Formats: sequence, structure tokens, C-alpha cells
Amino acid sequence: MPTIHDVAARAEVSTATVSRVLSNPEKVSEATRRRVLKAVDQLGYSPNAAAKSLRTLTTRKLLVTVPDIANPFFSLIIQGIEEAALREGYSVMLGDTHHDAQREERYGEMLLRREVDGLIFLGHSMSKSVGVLMKKSQLAPIVNGCEYSPNLGVPSAHVDNEAAAYEAMSHLYGLGHRHIGVLTGPLASPLSRDRLRGAQACAKENGASKQVMVVNGDFSIESGIAGAARLFAQQTPPTAVFCFNDEMAIGVLDYASRVGRSVPESLSVIGFDDIRFSRYMRPALTTISQPMLDIGRETVRLLLGVLQGTVTTPVSITLPHKLEIRSSTGAPPRPPKA
Repeated sequence: MPTIHDVAARAEVSTATVSRVLSNPEKVSEATRRRVLKAVDQLGYSPNAAAKSLRTLTTRKLLVTVPDIANPFFSLIIQGIEEAALREGYSVMLGDTHHDAQREERYGEMLLRREVDGLIFLGHSMSKSVGVLMKKSQLAPIVNGCEYSPNLGVPSAHVDNEAAAYEAMSHLYGLGHRHIGVLTGPLASPLSRDRLRGAQACAKENGASKQVMVVNGDFSIESGIAGAARLFAQQTPPTAVFCFNDEMAIGVLDYASRVGRSVPESLSVIGFDDIRFSRYMRPALTTISQPMLDIGRETVRLLLGVLQGTVTTPVSITLPHKLEIRSSTGAPPRPPKA
């Protein structure tokens, strides 16, 4: 196993400097810090396997990264995270990555430099620096919220997205709809793939796979508007649209109003998340409600468990969802009499 002396020799610094980089990086120049971290990476040196004094150093800070801070879905999750963290004596640092790999890398390096004790990421990808840390530790202090994928190899808190999407589609089929549009999020996202899998499974069970029209979106209101335009341009337009988040559903409602499609009389719309604006739409939006506060609290519980040694495997915590039926869904319009 490489030692702190090996790292110091490779970086051409003293062992005291190596210790400062790993425990108090702000006290070391950026050039020296980069040289030491490069040596740590090349040698595969793990600070957690070093002296006991290094292992006990903590910052009492947790880093949370979100892919889009403007998305209201994340606000309640962050609120739940901060409540749980403060209760345990931790403060929270927030980073907005904008789905940008370079930003993700900068935040990941904060964990590698031990500027924070742990990381909660609410997106679906991890930076290279975080990947390096995971290879060096049996279970690194990293937790995911919302975007569960077993391939990530980290503890996670989320809902069963496949089952929730199945339930949303079942509601529409139960009302009598056959031609349903599905407006997805980016399919690079595990939760989008899970929701699509659930929607398609329900369509197949109802013998309506061929009548499902799938359009890809990006979770924004604008992509909901664009998706609605594409769906309504079909030769047989859908009588219902299932959107993979509420913002896109709001976009569909907006476009439907502009082109004279009354909701729910001639079009049913269902969303996902139950952000706080959903119930105040006109009509109020039917949606899958996620326990956003609880997701945030659970990610903190998992992360502190990793730090304290009580969570030792990448456990997956599935929290309950609920179908909130409101005014935006109803029976499909009756065909005109001959």
C-alpha cells in the first residue's frame, strides 16, 4: 500500500504539505495542491487508510449538486436535505451543474480534496474525480437522490418510477382513452427510461401499444409546448398526454389552450412530481406525487450512515408515490354521431 511518504516523494513536497492538502486544502497553493492530488491519484493512495488523525478530520459540510436549480422539483428535496443536515450539525453547500461535465468535475474535486465530508447528487452522472474516489473506497461518502441506477454503485433514495408511470397510464386507460401521447424526459436519464418502460408495459397490457405516441422532451415547459405541437400534428392526435414531469405538462396545457383543445373535455393531461404549482393550474393538474421532502431527508440519513459506518452497501431506498387525481383528466371525447 502506498504511504504518505510515497505521495510526498512523488509530488516533491513534505509529508506535512500532503497532510495539509488532504485536511486543509485552502492553506496550500493551487499549484502545489494539484501536484499532490495528481500523486495521490497516480499512486492510488487512500487518506482513509492513513493515520487515525487524518481519518477523524471532518468539515461538517455536505455538498449537494443539482442538474438544474431552476426546476422547482428540486426545491423541496433541497429543503428536506438541509433540514436533516442541520439537525445533525452539518451545513449544506449547493452546486448547480447545468448538466455540464466540467462543473460536475469541479464539484467532485471538492470531495476529493476533503473540502466537504460527503456528496449528494440529484442528477444521473458522476464526475471522473468522484469515480476515482469510489475505486479507492469500498463505499465512498456519495449518495444519489431521484435517479436510481444499480450501475452507479452508490446508496440511493427514490420512488419506483416504472410502477408510477404504469399507474398514470392505467388511470388514462381506465377513463377510456386509447390514443395516448407520452412526453418523455432525456432518455440518458435512468428515471426517464424507467418511466417509459412502465408506460409501455401498461399500453401493452391494455392492447394499445400501437396507439402510443412517444415524443422526447427535456423536462422544460418549452419542450412541453414543442412536444404538444408534434403530438397534435399526428394524423390521429392523442386524446390524452402523459408527461414525465409537471413542467412539461404545464407546457402541454398552455399549447392546448392556444389551439382550442379544452382540458379535460377534449384532452386529458397528466404530469409527474406534484410540484407546488400543479394544484393551482386551471384546470388543476392530475399528477404522480413524489415525497420530495422525504427523498431529501433520506439521502442525508444514508450519507451520514456511510460516514459513520452503519451503511456499508449501496442500498436502494424506494419511497411511496401517489397518484393525485385532479381536474385535468377525464373521459375521452365521444366520436361525432354519423
